[in-house]
Amino acid sequence: MDTNLVNDVVTLGLSGSTAQDVLRVARHNARIEISPEVLAELSRVRSQIDALASSDTPVYGVSTGFGALATRHIPFADRTKLQRSLIRSHAAGMGQPVEQEVVRALMFLRAKTLATGRTGVRPVVLETMVGLLNHGITPLVREYGSLGCSGDLAPLSHCALVLMGEGEAADREGRVRPVPELFAEAGLTPVELAEKEGLALINGTDGMLGMLLMALADLEDLADTADLSAAMSVEAQLGTDQVFRPELHAPLRPHPGQETSAANMFAALASSPIVQSHRENDGRVQDAYSLRCSPQVTGALRDTMAHARTVASRELAAAIDNPVVLPDGSVSSNGNFHGAPVAYVLDFLAIAVADLSSIAERRTDRMLDPVRSRGLPAFLADDPGVDSGMMIAQYTQAALVAENKRLAVPASADSIPSSAMQEDHVSLGWHAARKLRTAVDNLRRVLAIELAVAGRALDLRRPLMPGPVTSAVLELLRSKVAGPGPDRFLSADLEAVNQLLASGEINQVLRRVRSTA
Repeated sequence: MDTNLVNDVVTLGLSGSTAQDVLRVARHNARIEISPEVLAELSRVRSQIDALASSDTPVYGVSTGFGALATRHIPFADRTKLQRSLIRSHAAGMGQPVEQEVVRALMFLRAKTLATGRTGVRPVVLETMVGLLNHGITPLVREYGSLGCSGDLAPLSHCALVLMGEGEAADREGRVRPVPELFAEAGLTPVELAEKEGLALINGTDGMLGMLLMALADLEDLADTADLSAAMSVEAQLGTDQVFRPELHAPLRPHPGQETSAANMFAALASSPIVQSHRENDGRVQDAYSLRCSPQVTGALRDTMAHARTVASRELAAAIDNPVVLPDGSVSSNGNFHGAPVAYVLDFLAIAVADLSSIAERRTDRMLDPVRSRGLPAFLADDPGVDSGMMIAQYTQAALVAENKRLAVPASADSIPSSAMQEDHVSLGWHAARKLRTAVDNLRRVLAIELAVAGRALDLRRPLMPGPVTSAVLELLRSKVAGPGPDRFLSADLEAVNQLLASGEINQVLRRVRSTA
């Protein structure tokens, strides 16, 4: 057994897998075990495929060509070559390799579908794919090649090619090495694909679904971070917490996400001496929209995520292949590989992420402008004019926001025909997923900049002190980034805050403070 395997184990059973299972395998290298019931079901269904393969009646995917070439009946002697040729020709991706966690998610989701028995593969195919995952062998999947219809064809084909002992792959440390060498080291044997198995390995929405599940996990944390950074901005700008009172949200406008975000902000500002300092003598009637409407915007992201989770859970329960083996043993062509349901929510999330990025940047800009910041020095500089303070941090933030607005243009609104017009409408769900990953990374950096700016602004409000929640977060920030002072290398400070978000440390502090409140 590989001594590097982690103790966490995910079982592939007939009942399917959860989103958490995908994350455990993709991001935390959980080991996979296949239940005996799955192996028995695969053997039973495979006997039905073998019977069809020996018949004189052509069956798509078993004894015919593929796509626009589906009308050609393939003689028995050529069928192994047919499967091998399918995978080699479809592994046509180009560009940079995608991230290891994306490939691992894609492979696990395909393994999950193989385990249903609806694809007709032999047990050895599933066992070898699981072996690759358990031994940390990651095929190199290239950025471009999927149109999000007929499955994520090229990405999955690059994985299937490695299953055959060919192609490109990296070891557990990310070093690209010869595939035969990796197989030998792991004690694995390459698979010679039989009838139906080539298509079964490449007809799925696994890449786009895996990226959706990981984006949802990241956005769950970033939504909490956005509530926190918004609260710190309100506090730093001497705003009011009264617009976040519960009676102004669920009873009047019952959006669950808005209610959650307002409650988070109200709790973060509770017992804040800064907020209390101006409550009785504040001449302003209302704060600006970017402060006052923060729960409405972050809450809308939360509700968009809830819809996306519903779609993702349905897709997780799916057994996508074409053709598919039905319970009665028949093999039927279908269109379930079309990625439209997943593509739409990926694009919807990108729109919400862009808007959340935009409102965070507006809150940041207010803190840097002496006309609107209520007594803070220009750009929060130590000596404005000599020092530029956080001026260019907002430039970087604005650049990230501009990029996210561009990434919010839906991929799924487009289509491009392929395969001699047989596949004449595609989802472009892979493209939607790739741009959402970039947008989520950009959002994290936007929020990191807001936290860095708001933290400095709160320091400059002393001797007034922030509340317990924001004080705890500020203490963590100061453990990594120095407080106000003369200009210094700013990029390093911003990246340090970004790493606090990426590592989950800020959200850990949030959860700890909330649990003791």
